[in-house]
Amino acid sequence: MNANRAILLTPAGGAAIAVVRLVGPGTETFLREHFSRPAREARCVHGELRDGETVIDDPVVVLHRGGGAADVNLHGGHWVIRATLDLARRAGFEAGESPPGLPLPAEAVDAGDELQQEILTHLPLARTELALRMLLAQQSAWTMLAVTPNEASRADLSAILADRSLWWLLHPPRVAIVGAPNVGKSKLANRLFARERSITADLPGTTRDWVGELADVNGLAVMLVDTPGLRDAADPIERAAIAGARGQIAAADLVVLVLDPARPLTPEQSPLLEAHSDALRVLNKSDRPAQWELSDEMPLRTVATTGEGVEELRRAIAARFGCDAPALARARWWTERQRILLEKKARAGPTSS
Repeated sequence: MNANRAILLTPAGGAAIAVVRLVGPGTETFLREHFSRPAREARCVHGELRDGETVIDDPVVVLHRGGGAADVNLHGGHWVIRATLDLARRAGFEAGESPPGLPLPAEAVDAGDELQQEILTHLPLARTELALRMLLAQQSAWTMLAVTPNEASRADLSAILADRSLWWLLHPPRVAIVGAPNVGKSKLANRLFARERSITADLPGTTRDWVGELADVNGLAVMLVDTPGLRDAADPIERAAIAGARGQIAAADLVVLVLDPARPLTPEQSPLLEAHSDALRVLNKSDRPAQWELSDEMPLRTVATTGEGVEELRRAIAARFGCDAPALARARWWTERQRILLEKKARAGPTSS
């Protein structure tokens, strides 16, 4: 693993301040080269973060005691976060969005029992209000499950085992937006981010690389990945971008396939339907006359330019991960210990305690 790491500690889902933690022997060198003022141990220093002649932001930087780590407190939005991480990568840092050391170690919390310990150690992973409320509700939910074992039938326990909603709330799923060029993927991504996140234009190939950041989709934090239009491109840069995007799509937990009903299915759209049979299908530009219509199911219909149908799409994405209006008081599992315990109870029957 790279000795130098740049870690996004605060999710980029609308927070006023995002913290990028620099860790490793290259931290102080990075600050000397790119921060306008000398960083000081355990002191807040306000200055400019520069990439050459370009000012990225005017963050507050705190150098940890002993050096080797620093927190860069950004407040300029998504572009600033991405520009900072890109700068760190070029300076030799491995950049990521999952802070190390989470969940917290057991000795970091003061808990009365094992379940409470698991709740407290996982609190930093609760990025949204829904995640926080559901996690905090688990103490009473599991208590009820324990004191009323005769009411916990095998079917009930199987349903709890199958419910991964809290796990997804604590571990943001990756959602890739896929489609042919110029079907409105980036406009739709901007709507889901509730801000101008991706560059858009009525030209195929405008999105030249995959773009991924955390977005709050109805209380579920998701890593939303906007990909370039998938086609056989002649341009070598676009072709390389498409090849890179395919890896992101393969790693996605959900694919949102955006289709344009006003354009022919062949040659660009029908192969995507075949390649992503389990995708959440969206007919964008549904305000235009359609040349065809899907017969096997009723896909979602959106108009990304106006926002029509986007709320239904947000609900559908959340529902794929069990997070569309979930009952907070229901017992759920989010650790391997809990999953194994539920499996044992289900095998033993309803009288097991």
